[in-house]
Amino acid sequence: MSELADFEKVLQGRRVFVTGHTGFTGSWVCLWLQSIGAIVEGYSLPPETSPSLFEAADLGSAVKGTFADICDYPRLLAAMQAFAPELVLHLAAQPLVRRSYREPLRTFEVNAQGTAHVLEAARTVPGVRGVVCVTTDKVYRNNEWPWAYRENDPLGGKDPYSASKASAEMVIQSYAASYPFAEGKGPAIATARGGNIVGGGDWSEDRLVPDFVRSVVDDLPLTLRYPQATRPWQHVLALVHGYMLLMAKLIGPEPESAARAWNLGPHDPRQFSVREVLELMSDEWRRPPLEFMSNPLPEAGALALDSALARNLLGWTPVWDTHRVARETATWYRKYYEAPQSAREITLAQIESWRRDMRA
Repeated sequence: MSELADFEKVLQGRRVFVTGHTGFTGSWVCLWLQSIGAIVEGYSLPPETSPSLFEAADLGSAVKGTFADICDYPRLLAAMQAFAPELVLHLAAQPLVRRSYREPLRTFEVNAQGTAHVLEAARTVPGVRGVVCVTTDKVYRNNEWPWAYRENDPLGGKDPYSASKASAEMVIQSYAASYPFAEGKGPAIATARGGNIVGGGDWSEDRLVPDFVRSVVDDLPLTLRYPQATRPWQHVLALVHGYMLLMAKLIGPEPESAARAWNLGPHDPRQFSVREVLELMSDEWRRPPLEFMSNPLPEAGALALDSALARNLLGWTPVWDTHRVARETATWYRKYYEAPQSAREITLAQIESWRRDMRA
């Protein structure tokens, strides 16, 4: 491993409690944290998909964890008390827009009430100094305007997923105001709002990259809902990098400087459409035949984030542009399907590649 960056040195040996550790992002987080010597414990439902990165990379043998629901507050509290973390990274969520239409009550329960459970447990457990809550770019009231959203723009959400995440933001703001860290009444809390995450090891339903992978592997047509919709595409490692910077800041000498909302979006000068990202991945692997969905459920057509705050105050910069992101993502899956037992090795190699580019 290359030399540790300053924020990695801060996290080395720290006890980090990760909700949603069995998920796509959670698995990347746990592998990076463990690789730098952090002590990690997870709390999550079992993996929803098969295959999953959690199982493919054999994280169950490496990361101690509890398989349970964040809506089960007594069990969540007991797990956090037993581990006694310094930091909490809250990733657990119902993250799918189309599922939120089918399961609105569950979506609000997990994303809003579940966030309250995590923050209440963190407030109750002695020794928790910082919490990073992960939401989404979709917390903003989407006006379909051509400029990027800033952290002080109004929150909102038409679909249940977006509204549930905006609701979670209100819960976070309430805890931060009611139990201020400066008065010793609760941990310092930061919120991270990221864009569309892509990367190897995601097999979720109704997402472009997993749908692309299934089409290539099964030699079936790929159905696109909104091929011209633009999204703030970014590799999962860009966001993991941001989460780790925030955690390090929250246990640093000035935690209040990080205890706020942060946009973590790509820095490409232009946004890429669904169709363009698909073509970039096809260039690296294979191109499936395309079909187009009639009467898809409504989704936001244009979303962009202004991440100047994170660049200027955190020193956070995504090191891979969209072309590189698409190439690395397609390469991960191609190598995985050539040798499924190498998932952990492939993932750690990409983490190390990001770390080298980050330091350069």
